[in-house]
Amino acid sequence: MTLQSHVPIVAAHWVYLFGVAIIVLTMIWRANVVVPSVIATCLVTLAWTHSPIAALGSIFNASFTAAKELFNIFLVIALMTALLNALKVLRSDIRMVEPFRAVMKDGHSAYFVLAAITYIISLFFWPTPAVPLVSAVLLPAAIAAGLPPLGGALAIAIAGQGMALSSDYVIGVAPGISAKAAGAAVSAATVADRALVLSLITGLIALVLGYFAIRKLITKPDDRLLERWQAQSINGELARIEEEGTFDKAEIARGTAGDQKAFATQAQIDSALAALPSRRERWSKVFAIATPVAFLGVIVVMVLSKLGIGHDLKGGDAAALVGGVAAVLMICASFVTDELRKFLDASADHVTEGFIFAFKAMGSVLPIAGFFFLGAEPGLSAPILGVPAAQAPNLLFELVQAVQGWIPGNQVFVAFGVLISGMITGIDGSGFAGLPLTGSLSGALAPTVGLDPATLAAIGQMGAVWTGGGTLVAWSSLIAVAGFARVPVFKIVQTVMIPVLTGLVVSTICAVLIWH
Repeated sequence: MTLQSHVPIVAAHWVYLFGVAIIVLTMIWRANVVVPSVIATCLVTLAWTHSPIAALGSIFNASFTAAKELFNIFLVIALMTALLNALKVLRSDIRMVEPFRAVMKDGHSAYFVLAAITYIISLFFWPTPAVPLVSAVLLPAAIAAGLPPLGGALAIAIAGQGMALSSDYVIGVAPGISAKAAGAAVSAATVADRALVLSLITGLIALVLGYFAIRKLITKPDDRLLERWQAQSINGELARIEEEGTFDKAEIARGTAGDQKAFATQAQIDSALAALPSRRERWSKVFAIATPVAFLGVIVVMVLSKLGIGHDLKGGDAAALVGGVAAVLMICASFVTDELRKFLDASADHVTEGFIFAFKAMGSVLPIAGFFFLGAEPGLSAPILGVPAAQAPNLLFELVQAVQGWIPGNQVFVAFGVLISGMITGIDGSGFAGLPLTGSLSGALAPTVGLDPATLAAIGQMGAVWTGGGTLVAWSSLIAVAGFARVPVFKIVQTVMIPVLTGLVVSTICAVLIWH
């Protein structure tokens, strides 16, 4: 995007700016922003077109435009969720992580093993299954090895809700939304690559600082530690999450609460796996190996593509590959589970359940994204306004252009401004609701300081997801982590605050230095 000649600021610009302010304030109040987004879309369109009919139509057009632009994201979520449900029937999900119990010799190694496994699962399936799976299978073993429950909660939250979700490298929800809002010239793959680097910097710093924060609480291995932990009641705050939450964290909490398993000891896990019919037990082992190997192959193909080797993955090709592999694995897992007739029905049911989860978790983002697309480039705003692209405005970019004389021409200043904007949007406890705003800001502000919009979009994504995705605010899906670890949620926030903020500051500075 390049600077254009000065465009007069008219009523539509002021209404759009007012709408952004109201949405941000609503996020700060921890309320859902769907209704403010719908109203703001209608008013901006009315101010631009002076047509009540076009204004009412824009409410539908905004969500429809966002749905067309983002549906590939919904599809990948649905197929990955369908695969996970098929693996659960075979208990392959448990088998995939159960061997890692053996390497938890003490509380120190247990902390990093928990973090590593949570990160890997969350990259491919989101933190939704990672929290209950790790909590049920690995967390009890970690506690028996001497890791305090608070240490387990830190490892799971930082690695899953923070590091994996903030890059969302495999499924691509977050970088897809950020890139689309930043403009057509911004590639989701580029945002994903830079977000991955920033998330690793932030996460590794947070993990190390978090380890030193709880290191003195680590004790010698003792099975009585597990007995005392099991005697505690599960945090009752989990039940309140829907009253205080927004779309994605409420659904994540529901999923994790419903998926929690009672397994704690090795004997209980062995008993549960042995209870499988002999045919399923055989295939359970096969898919426990085949699934991670298949996705490892996907990662290899993606990495080789970026190095110019093999198939060139462009646009949404990477997401398509992930979704295709998930669909094939799901069908195969369903086929070996039941007879032909039941297999056909089960496969269809898994896909349906996947779409239900996808729209419950992400459906409300459509009207929010629609409003910010209204302020983006003409290619996105024109169908919402119902006017030709040549007559459509670029509201946010034109507002920034009008005040660029007051914006410091300092890349670090602007980078931290976008980071803080992302963190503000995450205060409501929703990791993804603010991404259309941070993406739009990145596309508008980047030309003023000579930064790549993809870099700013990745920085804003870090702020929004690390804050609202489940590490820095107690009313986010962090409540689910606290519930399973049986640790007060505010204790987790107090402990993780400095490590995460330190990581975000360092990663933002690194972003400017690396991609200036």
